[in-house]
Parts: sequence; structure tokens; C-alpha cells
Amino acid sequence: MKIMPRNLAVFITVGAFLIAITCAEDPYRFFEWNVTYGDIYPLGVRQQGILINGKFPGPDIYSVTNDNLIINVFNSLDEPFLISWNGIQQRRNSFEDGVLGTTCPIPPGKNFTYILQVKDQIGSFYYFPSLAFHKAAGGFGGIRILSRPRIPVPFDEPADDFTVLIGDWYKSNHTALKAILDRGHKLRNPDGILINGRGPNVTSFTVQKGKTYRLRISNVGLQNSLNFRIQNHRMKLVEVEGTHTVQQMYSSLDIHCGQSYSVLITADQSDRDYYIVVSSRFTNPILATTGVLHYSNSASKVSGPIPGGPTIQVDWSLNQARSIRTNLTASGPRPNPQGSYHYGMINTTRTIIIQSSAAQVNKKQRYGLNSVSFKPTDTPLKLADYFNIGGVFRVGSISDKPTGGGLYLDTAVMGADYRTFVEIVFQNPEDIVMSYHLDGYQFFVVGMDGGVWSKGSRNVYNLRDGVARSTIQVYPKSWSAIYVPLDNVGMWNLRTEFWARQYLGQQFYLRVYTNSGSIRDEFPIPKNARLCGKASGQHTRPL
Repeated sequence: MKIMPRNLAVFITVGAFLIAITCAEDPYRFFEWNVTYGDIYPLGVRQQGILINGKFPGPDIYSVTNDNLIINVFNSLDEPFLISWNGIQQRRNSFEDGVLGTTCPIPPGKNFTYILQVKDQIGSFYYFPSLAFHKAAGGFGGIRILSRPRIPVPFDEPADDFTVLIGDWYKSNHTALKAILDRGHKLRNPDGILINGRGPNVTSFTVQKGKTYRLRISNVGLQNSLNFRIQNHRMKLVEVEGTHTVQQMYSSLDIHCGQSYSVLITADQSDRDYYIVVSSRFTNPILATTGVLHYSNSASKVSGPIPGGPTIQVDWSLNQARSIRTNLTASGPRPNPQGSYHYGMINTTRTIIIQSSAAQVNKKQRYGLNSVSFKPTDTPLKLADYFNIGGVFRVGSISDKPTGGGLYLDTAVMGADYRTFVEIVFQNPEDIVMSYHLDGYQFFVVGMDGGVWSKGSRNVYNLRDGVARSTIQVYPKSWSAIYVPLDNVGMWNLRTEFWARQYLGQQFYLRVYTNSGSIRDEFPIPKNARLCGKASGQHTRPL
């Protein structure tokens, strides 16, 4: 067919525009992962582990701000599988979040390609398997997002950069643990603690005297807060879940479930080996494990008593948490200082209070938030929302305040308006430390204290340099408060990081909504999205 001159001009213009977009795109990084079972022996007992490309833990993801990550995941297990990306915000794209409420599971023998962009992010994060009780078998690994060239970083480049994944662990297979929960029982306490998937004195990091190193430490465990320390060495905290922090020195750090910290250590001691110690907090008995900081010229192995650390002291941990603040003079992912967003000068439009609870429902152990224990569906909530499928969930099925009523089952979804600025208070009436994560966001930690939160508690809020992060701890019989700018449309999981409780209902979804229909606010469904449940038979977008 002959193209008329005007049409030809339009064709050339559109083509040139598309080429310009392509040339201006951020870099792509491609990964191909095969998820399999394999024998592992982290605590000296053979277990069925979940391996990624034969590795336990899985491979690290290295990236730079704004990179596009194309991760093709082949599920070679005998059951459905999903990976979620703890702390990656999935800007305008909750379809890729990799939790049951947003993404269809990958069936056995099939694959799915995650298309992620680490938009406007830096820092230390991790990925993990989100379905069933797979997290107790492995399938997790570190994520690091480096700053773009020419964006200043508030410390000199370290001699090396290490991923340190710590977490409590059971000797039982994940299938056995899940069966206990499915029968309505509680799990006993974990059997031990791992460092990078290994037991005592196996994991080692080699350093050279006089040089400085970065450790990216993530608590990928199932329930316990952990204390991290290195014999005779102090740590300079420099980053927390994507935020550069005021650089303070610590002899040990409490890292709660789901949290990630970056520290700098300098090899400034005599040439020998030193204990790396990870121990549980607020537990009886105290669990502990060790690794080794090995000086390259060392002729002496670790010996003697393991350095002690804090055990049950809540005030010590609370004061440390309050000391972690944003470095207002540092650049974030962009050249502007991190403190240029003055969250303390914005009026909140809504206060949401979330309170945990535990009870028997139908003679089975369940956990909930604001009296609702989450009941999963076979249709991801995001797909039901996108395709306007009824009967899957109801917005408002969980209250934004504690009801005081008994625990009941429901597919809990809380509605929220796009571009509002909300206050969320987590109230913990129990005797354990809780830890909560919100997908899709960084929020500002404005306060935490003992007792019951009231409006007067705002008088002690930090409205200037509270750290921005995605996971917050709540101490026993205490509260923690955060400010959240709801600037990311989507269906976002708010969950406990106490994994047995998460599995038994202590979670809900926050539906951040706008009716604009603009791709400036939310991307359309990915072309390769799997469709399942009541969304089967629907169609993704043609382009």
C-alpha cells in the first residue's frame, strides 16, 4: 500500500519518537533462575532446601538506581511458587510484587518473567519466596542498588561489599512446619541461627588490615529479632533500607525480622581472626551463632569466649532505634538532599491504628489485625480489581481502628486515596516484639514508645529526620508510628514479618486508588501476566 506524504511524515515522527525513547531508556539487567529442591545441612541435619541455580542462599542481585531487572524464574518444584522483593517499591506496578494478593503463582514446570524497575531507589534489600512456608526452606538472597555515577555517596567507596543474610532456622522441613500450622497449632521455637545459610563458624569474610568494608545485613528469618556484633570492632551505620543515615558508631545492632542495615567496618585490629556473633533478642533460651572475620595475614583462629551482647533489655533496643535518623545532607537516588522532603510540615489526612491479636477460630490457631484474620483467595486481589471481578474482596473489610471484637476470617482490604498523607500507628498489646512491612513504600518512622498510643503521643514525634524505611518494629506492650505519603497506586501487602503469624492471617492489603486511568499514575497489566482463579479467560493488554 502506498503511504501518502502526510502519513509518511507521521510514521517517521512516531518512529523517531520511539527510537528516542529506546535510546533514553535506563539499562537492562537480565537474570535466569531455576528454582529446585536440594539437600542442605545448615544445622548438621539433612533438609529439603529451596535452591536458586543450585545455590542456598540464592544469588545476589546487583543493580544501579533506575535499572530495569528482567528476572526469568523457572519453577522446578512440585508446587506453585512466587518470589517477592522486600523493599523494592514497584512504582506504579503492584502486578509484579510477587505476593498472593497481586501475582498468580508460577505453576510447577512453568516459568514467569518478572519485569522490575528499581526506580529512584538505592540501598540494601532482599528477595524471598512468599507462598506457603517456603521461606523456611531458602529461596532468599540479597539485593543491592548502587547510586548512579556522579550522585555523591556520603562515604568513601569501601574495599569490598558483603551481603550478610542472618535469620533463625528450623531443622524440620518446610512441609512439616506448614502441616503443623495447617492443623491449627503453634510452632515451637526455632532451632538455631544461620549466617548466609550456614551454621556456627562456617561463614567467613576476609579483610585486609587498614581497609574499610561494607556489610549489608538483612534479617531474613522467621520470627526473632537478632543482635549483630563483631568482636573488637565497631560498626558505622550508613544506610537503612534505602536511606542514608546519620553516621553513628555502634558496638552491636538489633536487626528485627525483615529489616536491612548497611554498616562500615574498618580492619583496624591486630592480624588474627575475630568472631562475628548473631544472637536472638527477647527470647528464652537465647539462640546464638558465629561467623569469622578473617584478617588476610592472620595466623590465629578464633578462640576464647564468644563476645556477649544484649539479651532481653527492651529499653536498650528502643533507645538504639530512636538514634537511627536520616542524613539530611546526603543525596538519595537523586542529586537533591534527602532532607528536602519536609514530611513533618505536611498535615496528615487520616490516622490508621493497627492492633495485633491472636485467638482460636474454628478450633484452630489464627492471628489477625484489627480483629480480622486474612483469608486468601484463588484470584489475586489486584487482578480482581483490574478486571472488575466481583465476589473476590470487599474494600473496607478491615477497619482502620481496632474494633475490640473477636477474631474472624475475611479477605481483608483497606481502601485509601492516592496522594493522601496518612499516619499509621501499630499498637502491640502482646509480650513479644512485632515487626511489620509495607510493600510499595518507604515510610517515615516518627515515633515509638511503651504503653498505649494517644493523640498526646504526637508530642514526642520526630518530625525532622526520622529514618525512611519499609519495615518497622513494635516493642512489647508498646506502639510505633509512621507517616506514609500514599504516592504509589496499587494493591499493597501490609504484613507481619513473624512468618507463622503471616501465614495464619496477620496481614491485609492496602488498596491505594485513583480513578484517573492514566499510565502516569499506574501501569497497565503486564502483557506476560499470568491469569488464574476468576481471572482465567481474561486478556492482558495487546502491547
